[in-house]
Amino acid sequence: MANIKSAKKRIRNSEAKRDRNRYQHKTTRTAIKNLRTAKDKKEAEALLPKVTQMVDKLAKKNIIHKNKASNLKSKLTKIVSTMKK
Repeated sequence: MANIKSAKKRIRNSEAKRDRNRYQHKTTRTAIKNLRTAKDKKEAEALLPKVTQMVDKLAKKNIIHKNKASNLKSKLTKIVSTMKK
């Protein structure tokens, strides 16, 4: 355990950031799952911009890699475009 005051504060800050990142990442994964399991194309098209925005935010904050974000967006767009009405 840390003895220095600044180290203790750093631990607290790191835990808070970790919790926030985990929450955002889990929320995005759930949104992606909902998009993939959408029944009709209209519903999926409505969800796609929101999910894309969430993925971009994760990439911007370095929670996920920018290439992974790009690949996810590409795959999700392909899924939505190939859906049947």
